[in-house]
Amino acid sequence: MDVRIREMAADDIDAVAEIRVRGWQFAYRGLMPQSYLDALSVEEDAAARRERWATPWPGIMVLIAERDGRPVGFCAFGPTRDDDHAQRTFDIYAIYARPEAIGTGAGRALMDAALDRCRAAGVDSVALWVLTGNDRARRFYERAGFRTDGTTATYDVEGTPVPEVRYVLGLA
Repeated sequence: MDVRIREMAADDIDAVAEIRVRGWQFAYRGLMPQSYLDALSVEEDAAARRERWATPWPGIMVLIAERDGRPVGFCAFGPTRDDDHAQRTFDIYAIYARPEAIGTGAGRALMDAALDRCRAAGVDSVALWVLTGNDRARRFYERAGFRTDGTTATYDVEGTPVPEVRYVLGLA
């Protein structure tokens, strides 16, 4: 089945919220407290997305991967939020696929489309953060050409430290 990539529309908010929540629950099992993952709500995520949709942040783009007219993944990217990166750096804020769509090419199609749009916008490099223990995602990013730059961070989820590492891909 072919994957079609397109820009997100308001009608996609519920699907994107479901993909994000189910994606977190699948990808981060064992990496974050299960009680936190179990408490994630598709409805709450959708409500927050509707608020953000009403006042979009400048420069942020969200792409949808769909099969047979059904969203199976999404990728959000835009200007970097890291103070130590140049202005012509973009971040991939999120890239998730439905758990049943992992390994089917949807994520690769999203990544390729996002990187193509970054190149077209004159972006020099793209960065992203990944949980240190998320080996599947790290392999995915490394196959796309991303490399860790040695920058790490840790944030707290219900009292549990969650370490992450930054990956960067030069486009220039």
